Amino acid sequence: MAARFLAGFFFGCILGGRKSAACRVACASGIGLSGPVNPLIESARRLATALHGLEFSTPVSHVYRPLDYAWKPHEIYLNRAGTGPKRVLFLGMNPGPFGMAQTGVPFGEVTAVRDWMGIAAAVNKPAREHPKRPIQGFACKRSEVSGRRLWGLFATRFPLADDFFAAHFVQNFCPLVWMSETGANLTPDKLPAAEMVPVEDACLAHLAEVIELLQPSYLIGVGGFAEERLRHAAQACASKAVLGRVLHPSPASPAANRGWADAATRQLKALGVWDA
Repeated sequence: MAARFLAGFFFGCILGGRKSAACRVACASGIGLSGPVNPLIESARRLATALHGLEFSTPVSHVYRPLDYAWKPHEIYLNRAGTGPKRVLFLGMNPGPFGMAQTGVPFGEVTAVRDWMGIAAAVNKPAREHPKRPIQGFACKRSEVSGRRLWGLFATRFPLADDFFAAHFVQNFCPLVWMSETGANLTPDKLPAAEMVPVEDACLAHLAEVIELLQPSYLIGVGGFAEERLRHAAQACASKAVLGRVLHPSPASPAANRGWADAATRQLKALGVWDA
């Protein structure tokens, strides 16, 4: 049965002329009749390669690339959470300094990744480390507030991580971390627009590919920036998924500090993502 499915899949790719993202990923991943490889892993590797060598001017002093130095836990995450179709795709902006920058997992607050997801692996050092933002991997004692809030909500509703990942997937739009000379975190919207063009192009192409692969019914941006990128990616791959957003859990948001979990739950229920 699996052999017939895969043979038909590739036959359809060949006869169809224009390869879909799923077909392109399958071919690049080396999927054959002996069995599939997780296409999200190959897609993430291509994104990392596309972002290599990009340079950024002031105010950027340092750039961290977790898909390089924290690839191992990221790969485990993709294998654990990114197999099969998903009902809901959540999208964040880019890694925080004490989340994905440390663990390689989106919004990857250490305790959530290690204790709830059961993921822990060796993390190396970035090519050029800022003295005020050391990479300590799973030994990091600082808490990523946004990640603690996001994964905390999911863990409350789904005590078993596998139950959450059966229908949900979380990723960031961009896997890069930018810092100023002082070590301050710089978000993508604060960087020179011209320098962000190749970043945006690569990340939007990757996001459209992920949407085609996972076929979600709901695309949920964690904040307005992510919602807008989901809109563009959905248009690019002709997704008919319902588009929406939840309040970003950042501690810089007064609204989030007044009770983010309750606010996000109300938004998800209103969108029909979760049952009322």
